[in-house]
Order: sequence, then structure tokens, then C-alpha cells
Amino acid sequence: MFDWSLPDELALIVETTREFGRAHLAPHIREAESARGVAPEVSARFTETGLATLELPALLDGAQLGAVARALVNEELGAADPGAALALDPLGPAFYAVLEAGGEDAVREHLLPLLAKPGARAVLVSAHDALLDTHGGRLRGAVPWVPADRADLLVYVSDDEVVIAREGITAKPLRGAGLRAAGASELTVDAKAVARFLDGEAVGEALARARIYYASLLVGVLRQAAEASRLYAMSRVAFGKPIAHHQALAFLIADMRTAVDGARVLVHEAAWQLDEGGPAESLAAAAFAEAIEASTFVGPNGIQILGGHGFMQDYPLEKHMREARALGLLLGGFDAAREEAGAHLCATGAPVTLSVGER
Repeated sequence: MFDWSLPDELALIVETTREFGRAHLAPHIREAESARGVAPEVSARFTETGLATLELPALLDGAQLGAVARALVNEELGAADPGAALALDPLGPAFYAVLEAGGEDAVREHLLPLLAKPGARAVLVSAHDALLDTHGGRLRGAVPWVPADRADLLVYVSDDEVVIAREGITAKPLRGAGLRAAGASELTVDAKAVARFLDGEAVGEALARARIYYASLLVGVLRQAAEASRLYAMSRVAFGKPIAHHQALAFLIADMRTAVDGARVLVHEAAWQLDEGGPAESLAAAAFAEAIEASTFVGPNGIQILGGHGFMQDYPLEKHMREARALGLLLGGFDAAREEAGAHLCATGAPVTLSVGER
């Protein structure tokens, strides 16, 4: 007999995150978008919950929980407000690159100081997002868009190196479409590299974990979009019955939920593989690609179910679709994820054994 229930510790963390999102994020989504950030009291409350140090090593006073815990927490935060979730996490996916390449000492030196600075943000940029010049001990170039209004620390990852910079990073605010609560800016970089690590394996692991981070936020957005569409269809009556009871819409709503559940299974499988220490770059890339693919189905169809209401800010569907599209652009988006998933699967001439989620 299979037991699919979560361990008590993870179940408590998920419930705590869900309640935090419902009480402090979801009721204020429009205010957070307008302010391009979360209120200081919300940030303080988030810190009190311990979620800000969820994956930080125990020796650095963190909970040292893994990718599965992060995926579960991010889904709940994504369901409430993914932009606010990014704004609340000062380290974000940049944490993975620093930890994998430089270990706990690098995290202590470069990332821990950010936890003491209100509103500080570490930003991860990959070579898929922008090609920066790393020669001469400096980091130079421009990053067209990052979901942040400031970058106190920039972590750049390419095929085989991780470069960290602090000074010489200028953020030009952009209006942005999705993830507005996180901010949006174009970065101009001409900075001295404060650390540089040559480690292709570390880069691969860091990108895998970053993709799970963003994919789990995306699953949360899609879950909420599918549920909001279902509730609307149950309340809207046409021809004497709720429109959800008409066959075409009933099938569509079921397909939307199936797409969300399928993406979640792949994300959880990849996260579990990461926690087990097995090779997970292909799984993580495939999970991110599947979540992005699901977003192109769930978002537009959610708008379609609501009709004209779907484009109005009185309803959350327009925001869900914007957030999903923005999340799907990170780390090179769908094309980069699909390419990397295929490259890892076909890296050797030996037959490939697919995991359950890839069949």
C-alpha cells in the first residue's frame, strides 16, 4: 500500500506557507503590484516564519531542507503571489550557484550579509538570459530584464563558471508585465568580480535547482488559475445551469487541472531526485519545460472561460496569465529547458532509461 501523505514536518511547513499566503499575500496582490514590492510588516512576518532560510545550511542557522520542501513551499507562495514570493526571498536562486560552486564559506561571505539588509536582493543571471563578458577579472554587459528593482549581488552562471559581483551594478526600472510585485529592471554591469569559480558540474546542479524553484512557483500560479476558472464556471449560469456543466467547458476544466497535476508530478520527481543526490539536470529541465507548456494552455483558456471578465483586474485571471508568461521566460525559458533536457538524455550513445515522469 502506498502512502502519499507528507511527513509531519513538511505538512506543517506547507500549511504554514499556505496560511501566510492567504492572510498576507493574496489579499494585497494589487497593492503589491503598484508598490513593486511587499510591505515591510509582511516581510518581517515572512522572516519570522523561517521560510527565508528554508534551504540555508544548518551551520549557517538555516533549516537545511531540500528541493522537495522548496517545491512545496513555492507552490503555495506562487498560488498567492509569485512576484511577492520573489521579493520576499533575498537570496533566491542565486543561493544555489553560490552554494554549489563555493560551498558554505562562499554563502557565509557573499549571501548572509544580505539577510541583514532590508529589501536586499541577490539576482541570478544565466548565459541564457544575457551574455556577459567575464574576462580580466570583471563582469561587463547588460541584462535586458530581471524581476527585481535592485541587485545587491549579481551571480552570473555560464557553461562552466560562476562569477559573483557586488559593485558596479546599475538597475534601470522597467514597467514590466508579470511579477510586478518583485520589481523589474534592466541591469548595466561593469563590476569587479569578487569571486569566480570554474566548475561545470556546480553550474549544472545550480541551474537544475533554479529551474525547480521557478517551476514550482509556476505550478502554484497555474493551480490557482485553474481553480479560479472552475469556481467562476460553477457560479456563472447559462441556459439554466452553470456553464461548468456544459460538456465542452467541463472537459476543458478537467484538461486544465490535468495539465497542472502533470507538471507538479514532474517538478516533485525532479526535486526528489535532487534531494537523493542523483543526476537531475535533465529531469529539472524537463519539469520546467512541462510547467511552461502547461502555462500556455491553462492561462489563455482560463481567460477564455471568463470571457471579457478575464481581462479585467476585478478578476485574477489576467494576473495569473501575466505571471505565468514572465516565469516562463527565466533561465532561457522553454527552448533552453527543452534543449538541455534532450542534450542530457542523449549525452551518451547508451540506451536511455526514462523515469516515470518522462514516459
